Amino acid sequence: MRAPILTCLGLLLLYPFATLGEQWDLIHAGRLLAVPGESVASEQSVILRNGKVFSVEAGYILPGNVNKAESDTLEVHDLKEHFVMPGFIDGHVHFTIYMQPNEPLNWVQMSDPDIAIRGAKYAKDTLLAGFTTVRDMGAFSGDSIFAIRDGINNGNIIGPRTYVAGHIIAINGGHGDITHSYKQSVADVIRTSGVCDGVSECRKVVREQIRRKADHIKLTATAGVLSDSASGLEQQFFDDELKAIVDTAHLMGVKVAAHAHGAEGINASLRAGVDAIEHGTFLNEESIQLFLKTGAYLSPTLSAAATVQPLIDNPNSFLTPAQREKSKRALTQAKRYVRDAHTAGVNIAFSTDAGVIEHGKNALEFVLLVEWGGMTPMEAIKTATINGADNIGKADELGTIEAGKWGDIVAVKGNPLEDIAILQNVNFVMKAGEVYKNN
Repeated sequence: MRAPILTCLGLLLLYPFATLGEQWDLIHAGRLLAVPGESVASEQSVILRNGKVFSVEAGYILPGNVNKAESDTLEVHDLKEHFVMPGFIDGHVHFTIYMQPNEPLNWVQMSDPDIAIRGAKYAKDTLLAGFTTVRDMGAFSGDSIFAIRDGINNGNIIGPRTYVAGHIIAINGGHGDITHSYKQSVADVIRTSGVCDGVSECRKVVREQIRRKADHIKLTATAGVLSDSASGLEQQFFDDELKAIVDTAHLMGVKVAAHAHGAEGINASLRAGVDAIEHGTFLNEESIQLFLKTGAYLSPTLSAAATVQPLIDNPNSFLTPAQREKSKRALTQAKRYVRDAHTAGVNIAFSTDAGVIEHGKNALEFVLLVEWGGMTPMEAIKTATINGADNIGKADELGTIEAGKWGDIVAVKGNPLEDIAILQNVNFVMKAGEVYKNN
């Protein structure tokens, strides 16, 4: 009685993939911007195999002309009435955070699983907005951000391809140390593993984040706009501490991004060798020359600046006096500094600081890069594709629709090169060949 069963099991062991064919996708694109910065092509076909781009062909290829095996499956996506582009990359989000009046209380009352579940919703909102890859730039909770990243990678939750920093590297009492205003017993519980003072401690906390499987390192070189501190927006780490953080991360093959608003902190971070400056609000001519010399990226996060305007205008908002004063200064500067950097040729990567702004509203940054930053729509799109991929060290996998890269593709009705605001309402979202939105 058992012989037939054993025979079948033997056949399965010998031919475990005999009935498993490859998955092909065929996209008919009315207009295709395969490589942002290059020309738009009409009536194109994008062919994908197992989630990656196989080829891009002129004309609308018939399904029968796709060179697939009989056991393979093929799905056709009709985007003949759409403008098709690579999936967008946001280089600065916080899935475990959403700044609102009660958020500091949430850090005490919400459990790590609570924060992870909330973050899973934010991840889904972000993906459906067309952002197929993000870089999370610091969490204040325990392991929730790692659970979100791994849950996405394992297919258990819906979200963009996510790279995480773990805990922010910050000085004791500085921006990134969330224990301000808490009594000591509470502060001792919620202080993160990223807080350090002195060279040896700074080396240790970097190694600790990498031990926790961080994909990159985020440090706070200066004070922050929304930290409840009247210490201004200038440098907080000493130069030797900055160098220790950067050198330690680079020795372990990990990129480093520095939160920096004031010029002294920006310049000290660039001299220390950081790969990107987050915000960069008060950069000066020396900053620009250092950007050009090092090739580091500027991640402006203009959306965050725009979002605080209603809070500044409302005298009853949750902003403290220190936060309100810094917000006013930062907002004024935000309307001009990116234009200066862009004109000078600084590398700029699309970044929003989502978590300060509402998750899923990331595409507002496109509008601000054009209106405040002086970019053309094409240049703004390039910051969220080619530049975004290079900024996170994934230019060989992401950023364009070319053979061998992941099938991360978005589409809109209308022409974003004529009206960049169209990107705030994407109609089609595909990540790694799987469609998550199509309307």
